[in-house]
Amino acid sequence: MAIGKQRPSCRDGAELAVTVPERGLPRAAGWTQRLPEVPSRSVRGYANEVGESFRALVPVSLVWASYGVATTYVTADAIDKGKKAAAAHAHAAGRTTQVAVAVVDTFVWQALASVAIPGFTINRICAASLYLLGALTRWPLPVRKWTTTALGLSAIPIIIKPIDRSVDFLLDSSLRKLYSAAGAPPSSS
Repeated sequence: MAIGKQRPSCRDGAELAVTVPERGLPRAAGWTQRLPEVPSRSVRGYANEVGESFRALVPVSLVWASYGVATTYVTADAIDKGKKAAAAHAHAAGRTTQVAVAVVDTFVWQALASVAIPGFTINRICAASLYLLGALTRWPLPVRKWTTTALGLSAIPIIIKPIDRSVDFLLDSSLRKLYSAAGAPPSSS
């Protein structure tokens, strides 16, 4: 199934299984559609990847702050999906379960696909590139650090879709099977 294509979903607030988010858009697009357009909008969901890319150049506290921004986005998105599920199932039996599944699924998916896996991936790309540039070139340290940052930033758009698909597969193969045990259809047909 293509990225962004809707499946039966609790993440859109209407059903119980999971929607694959549209990753061609900024990660924050789902919950910030009601917010005015601002240039930083696309940075919210990718903040930790950008922070990891700049790790060689900035204090570590700024890198950790970027994880705070990304985690705030993940939490807000999960709350938003829970509110949508609550509104969509206002008079349905099992409303609490529907809302809980929406919140948990969204939070787990976003935590893995937007924070943990991309942050680790960019961190390792940058660490390896800085090491290799030091071992294989005679470039001055500032040039190696800026090159590492550029490599980290340029890797972000490349890693997104494979990570999203992998997290979908992981959750479809594990956590989302529990939803069908609770009476909900699995997200993969």
